[in-house]
Amino acid sequence: MDFVKVRPEFPKRAVVTSGMPYGNKTLHYGHVGMTLRADVFARFLRDRIGSENVIFVSGTDCYGTTAMEGFRQAGGKFKSLTEFVSFFHEQQKQVFADYEIGFNFFGASALPPANKTHEEMSHYFITTLNKNGMLSTHASYQFYDKKLNLILNGRQVVGKCPFEGCTSEHGYADECSLGHQYMPEDLIDPISVLTGEKPELIKVQNHYFNLEDCIPDLERWINSIEHDGDTPQFMVKELREFFKKPEIYIKREYLAKLSEIKAELPPFTDITKNEKQPSVTLQFEKLTDRERACEILNKYEIRYRTGKTLTPFRLTANIEWGVPCADINGLKNQTFYVWPESLWAPISFTKTYLKSLGKPEDEWKKYWCSKEAQVYQFIGEDNLYFYGPAQQAMFMYMNGKNPSGEAKEGELQNTKVLPIKSILYMNQKASSSGAIKPPQASEFLKYYTPEQFRIHFLAMNLANNNVSLSPKAFNPNAKPEDADPMVLEGNLLTNVYNRILRTVFYSTQNNFAGVIPTAEISSETLDACKKAILDVERFMADKKFHQVYNAIDVFIRNINKFWVKEVANADNEKLKWLTANTLQMIVTANTLLHPVAPSGTENVADYIGLDKTKCFNWLYIFDNFYTLLNKDKGGKLKALKEKEDFFRRSTWQLEEMLKK
Repeated sequence: MDFVKVRPEFPKRAVVTSGMPYGNKTLHYGHVGMTLRADVFARFLRDRIGSENVIFVSGTDCYGTTAMEGFRQAGGKFKSLTEFVSFFHEQQKQVFADYEIGFNFFGASALPPANKTHEEMSHYFITTLNKNGMLSTHASYQFYDKKLNLILNGRQVVGKCPFEGCTSEHGYADECSLGHQYMPEDLIDPISVLTGEKPELIKVQNHYFNLEDCIPDLERWINSIEHDGDTPQFMVKELREFFKKPEIYIKREYLAKLSEIKAELPPFTDITKNEKQPSVTLQFEKLTDRERACEILNKYEIRYRTGKTLTPFRLTANIEWGVPCADINGLKNQTFYVWPESLWAPISFTKTYLKSLGKPEDEWKKYWCSKEAQVYQFIGEDNLYFYGPAQQAMFMYMNGKNPSGEAKEGELQNTKVLPIKSILYMNQKASSSGAIKPPQASEFLKYYTPEQFRIHFLAMNLANNNVSLSPKAFNPNAKPEDADPMVLEGNLLTNVYNRILRTVFYSTQNNFAGVIPTAEISSETLDACKKAILDVERFMADKKFHQVYNAIDVFIRNINKFWVKEVANADNEKLKWLTANTLQMIVTANTLLHPVAPSGTENVADYIGLDKTKCFNWLYIFDNFYTLLNKDKGGKLKALKEKEDFFRRSTWQLEEMLKK
């Protein structure tokens, strides 16, 4: 049989991160769905390159206006903001644990043990960027509630997102709920959530990273990842949209007014492509020209929307609840804006984790600053702007004033950004701030097991498509006889894999007193195992998790077919051979399933009597399974009780089955 001759390469060391949930909320299904993809990959890497070489980190994003607003709305329930975010941090940790998400470290940016390290890392970033000439100070507009004599934080202002075509229901001070960044003065119809009044705009000084100057560097980065097998198709397209020149869209109903004031506007080009378009498109050479044009349009009450482009990336803020920022370039008493400090928070968490192991102070650089290592970041599509242009450019300029090409050994490396499309709910967009609220992750565990949830999300092709979550338990229109989409893929575990495990184990108990018989493993069996191994390895390397699921599904179903075909009229010698060859395939399937269903597969390995130091280690994955047996157990299976399952259904599902 022909096999792939060139296997994918994996780094010697790896960091896996997932998007950080805000510190003002419990987790909904989307948080867990995104994070478990990172968990599956981290677990695979531990098996593939060694658990000592893989660090999986994330944490609670504690700071910023979302936490402040949540604390205000809590109405005195908590004594302090620290207590407030600590409450949600502990809840988040527990929910992730309930779904068997195995972080090496799940920290919190404002809480011990990571908070001091995070403050140090924040200082390191801003002082280095300043030294490398990428910091500038701008007087930007912020909203001010005159009635309360108060500068409003980002979540205390709501309006409509100014981005053309944006469907967000909530535009905040400088960012909408879909992650679009804009200047506060561009927000349409702003309202103070504290008083219901229209706030004024006042200018406040802050530090900015000169992101708009980084287009040539970022284009090199995008060109370098465009044809990687694990770069989602939509990602490059969306990123390139930010590299357009600054644009303004004005509806045709304002054309007469526009014509009257055209001479006052900075130089622009009308690039409207179609006379039938509802708006005209004005393109400017510089962002400052567009900003000036926006001021003039506002003056004459001409409504407009702005297009995607790179703008200065704000690094500091003027709120109390934030990481303290050192006094730089004459600006004092600043704190960090929450988005930039959350981008280097995974480095802080990595450093904190390694310090807890007694590693040297600069050990984190072996993971973030080495060509032998790779950082994989699993995020939602809505945050692509931050982890894409903003983060990658900052990382480049942490290495010097004139970065070119790839970072050198010892310099901060660009990360592998792995966004997913939206996980819809009943075919609709759901969000904590939207009209349709997503169910809480803890609610799902009343109806579905963690393994069912994990394998269902693994099978979703989220790297290319929006996918809807349609659990029968939450569908008021579902009938008792209807199939449950949430358990479809889980049937591979609860039905197919359970069946072959029980069949082989019971047969071994009944026919060989539970002792695994000795027999030759055929070349056909070894070839089938090898093909499944190489397929899963290739799909994991490309982060095509739905194909990982498909490959495992086909392999396990074929194990069942193999047993059924060969067991008919098998004498004692044939049964020995059949048992041994089936166990060879089961051990392989169990290893491939380990990242997806960790506790269940570890239980299977325990029943077979496998050496735990070898059975999931890819150094031994092609070996004859007899060499993986724990010698102390003498090749004897653990006794399996009648009707015992390795992968179970929930009580609710069993009750539903009785109704049919």
